[in-house]
Amino acid sequence: MKRYGYLFEHVCSFKNLILSAHEAARGKKSKPAIADFLFNLENEIIDIEQELLEKRYNPRPYSTFMVHDPKVRMICAADFRDRVVHHAVCSAIGPIFERSLIFDTYACRIAKGSHRAIKRAQYFSRRYHYFLKLDVRKFFDTIDHKILKNMVRRKIKDDDLLRLIDTFIDHPVPWTEPGRGIPIGNLTSQHFANFYLSGLDHYVKEQLQIEGYIRYMDDSVLFADEKYTLWDAKNRIESYLSSELGLKLKGNSVIVAPGSQGLSFLGFRIFPGIIRIQRQGWRRFRRKVQRRNEDLANDMLDIEEWTDSMQSMTGHLRNAATRNLRDAFFKGCGRK
Repeated sequence: MKRYGYLFEHVCSFKNLILSAHEAARGKKSKPAIADFLFNLENEIIDIEQELLEKRYNPRPYSTFMVHDPKVRMICAADFRDRVVHHAVCSAIGPIFERSLIFDTYACRIAKGSHRAIKRAQYFSRRYHYFLKLDVRKFFDTIDHKILKNMVRRKIKDDDLLRLIDTFIDHPVPWTEPGRGIPIGNLTSQHFANFYLSGLDHYVKEQLQIEGYIRYMDDSVLFADEKYTLWDAKNRIESYLSSELGLKLKGNSVIVAPGSQGLSFLGFRIFPGIIRIQRQGWRRFRRKVQRRNEDLANDMLDIEEWTDSMQSMTGHLRNAATRNLRDAFFKGCGRK
């Protein structure tokens, strides 16, 4: 297995940090703290660069808050300067982790995402009679630090970068037990989490020989023509998660059903012939539109950021048969 070195110099280069600052600020440039950072951009980046090179960098404490979208989650928000470093690190590790991922893993990847995951799920629902849906119990909160660090070391051999990565992994998340858990909100966490389950993907495809399989972060769906194939796979996956990754399945999330019944996945109900948005997905869309409108009115977003956000959200709805819903909603908002 190839291991990669000589990465730290790229991570903490002035050019990469500048690019990372702009990436981290995308869609949020009107927020006061971010606007202040960008106003003093070169000085801020020089400070971060020196801290990294002199091994003095330490992330600031998280700010925590609760979201209901749709289920209750505790979110850790990193200080903006730390988010800049997250982007800088991910510019180096992202392409390396990408090489470990199978085709049908869709979260946090270029040219993948929820749109393609939904379409792929419908493709498999047309090919196979049954599906098995799985969800990992408290996934982000129970990721084992030691296992994650060992996995990263099998890919990266740059000691300075490993030291920085360990700092992010070990940065305490208030409600998790020692040695476990990474915060949902960090870009680094998205990459770490996706990489953490890459071994499961290969196990399902190569050992269990399940051709119909997709994963979006910790939500996995398997497809087959026989129920017993899926129940056997469920038992073996449960054993793999426990022995190799220290994880458990969420018991009430395990579903085996015919594709004709419809698969609930990423806020949509996916049938072989049609895709419909679920009620909670529609409610979430309406809440997001309301929040974006409030942010625009309060000068937390400029018109370009608001437009990009609205186009992204309405584009997501086009995965499903939602035209009449969208027309009625935007007509009520005074838009066409």
